[in-house]
Amino acid sequence: MISQILVNLIEKNADHLAQAWLKDVRHNPKTPFYHSFREDLLLERARSIYQNLSHWLSIPTPKEQTVKYYKNYGRERCQEGFPLAELIYSFILFRRHLWLFVLHSGFYDSAYELLRVLELNNRVILFFDRALHSVALGYEECAREKPQ
Repeated sequence: MISQILVNLIEKNADHLAQAWLKDVRHNPKTPFYHSFREDLLLERARSIYQNLSHWLSIPTPKEQTVKYYKNYGRERCQEGFPLAELIYSFILFRRHLWLFVLHSGFYDSAYELLRVLELNNRVILFFDRALHSVALGYEECAREKPQ
């Protein structure tokens, strides 16, 4: 099972994680579009991803639900004018800040806890892989529909 304690810790600290991500994405040279986009919307979206992590990592959550949600997410970012490469990099930063938080939480003092962290890592990787692929699919669908 996924370490629910770790997931709860992440969700409880969603605001802190979202703030750290926002600071990074607003100043990162790989995400210039984010530098001038509405900060309140970026923060709200980041907070939502971290707050709903247990839903997305849950075994009962159908893969199709994740695909549908993140295809729509990609479509919406396309409509807002986000470059696809920056959108993908923003997800890389989401995952990076998540793991920096887990690593600094000091949660893995024993071999058992380390196994739980690795289990969570596997689920997070699977989630972000699905989410990123779905974001790209939705983005590409939107881009094909846009008048040239």
